[in-house]
Amino acid sequence: MTNTYGDWLRQQRETAGLTQQQLADMAVMTRSHIAHIEAGRRVPSREDARRLDRALNTGDVLSSFLPQEAVAVANYFAEVRQLEQQAVMIQEYAMAYFPGILQTERYARTLLHAAVPPAAEEQRDQRLVTRLERAKILEDPVAPVVWALLDEALLRRPVARGDIMAEQIMHIVALAESGRIRAHVMPFAVGLHPLLGGMLSLMWFEDQPPLAYTEGFREGTLIDSPSAVRVLQTRYALALSDAMPLEDSLALLRTTAKDYGHHG
Repeated sequence: MTNTYGDWLRQQRETAGLTQQQLADMAVMTRSHIAHIEAGRRVPSREDARRLDRALNTGDVLSSFLPQEAVAVANYFAEVRQLEQQAVMIQEYAMAYFPGILQTERYARTLLHAAVPPAAEEQRDQRLVTRLERAKILEDPVAPVVWALLDEALLRRPVARGDIMAEQIMHIVALAESGRIRAHVMPFAVGLHPLLGGMLSLMWFEDQPPLAYTEGFREGTLIDSPSAVRVLQTRYALALSDAMPLEDSLALLRTTAKDYGHHG
């Protein structure tokens, strides 16, 4: 993004006679987060922008004119995509589709082609590029730390051709074997567990409180209430404690990929 937004924020802060730390205290943020925004390295969440508006008495300017990247994502996911790029740790739970940052090109393309209502080919291609761009956060060998808790239903339901499912599953195996992610399978045998019924993404940051994101039919909810986020973190920890250990999970993933026709 250009730094017009950050420059304007700095000008308003300086006009108000505030240091970065003073503004951070008033907006319930950290000084480093303010510095990142002013330098153009970060985009504030919409709630952060609202708090900055209140602290600086700028009406709704900062929250109304958040920088928008030219990327193709659902409206409800746009803010989450920004936060995903800033996270230092991400914990995913998935039971219908593999998490977006872990999807292969062919698997993602299959899902986008099956969208209801259908999208034009150009729009599908744009969304595919955006989804693959999201996965580039894994090119950094260290950050963010990523844990993937995968429901067995995710492995057993063939939402794509057998060779595509096998490729996708082995992609997860390769990432886990390299140590880039941790992958655990929640087996059918566990039955009822604390995360059954939806998807969940937990995100931690260097300079702002953790957040949670859940998603349903064409809608998503970004959760920033500390008490609500703690409840979801607890649910994730409890579910993870019932999941299969890493090596057992990888063995099941390899076997499932082979059942789909993988012979590599």
